[in-house]
Amino acid sequence: MGVTSLRAEVSGNTVVPDEVHGHTAVSAPAVPDKVEILALVERALSWDLDNSALPPVEDALELAKWFTAYGRIVAADLDVLLSDIPTDSHVGGGAQATLSEAGRRLTLKPLAPTAAPRSAARRTQNLARLIQALNRAVGRIGEEQVRSRPGGPPQRR
Repeated sequence: MGVTSLRAEVSGNTVVPDEVHGHTAVSAPAVPDKVEILALVERALSWDLDNSALPPVEDALELAKWFTAYGRIVAADLDVLLSDIPTDSHVGGGAQATLSEAGRRLTLKPLAPTAAPRSAARRTQNLARLIQALNRAVGRIGEEQVRSRPGGPPQRR
């Protein structure tokens, strides 16, 4: 699947002809929404790096770009959420570790288009796993906030 078809899969995009270069271009949003990103995360994690049928480098790098942009947004949200929980919270410690790792991985220099297919796919999978970890951390912080509210979570009967 080429980048054009990959981009066209993401909803909300418009496919327009590129008269200057004679091919079809896609106007894509800066970052797909969470549902679309999570579907792309699953796709990237389904790649078998030991198989010779790896995705085209162009596709892997496009996903890596989207995962990086989305990861930065979630990391910023997580950073704000962390400021609202006690510093001695077990959940906060794990979330802070995830945030630190995100700070490292999300600032790596993008791979060149000439990167080896396995390298591009590995980078993309690592970013996909980071997206999962960031989303888990945000969820756990949300649960912690509900538990720590006065009166705690609603009681089940």
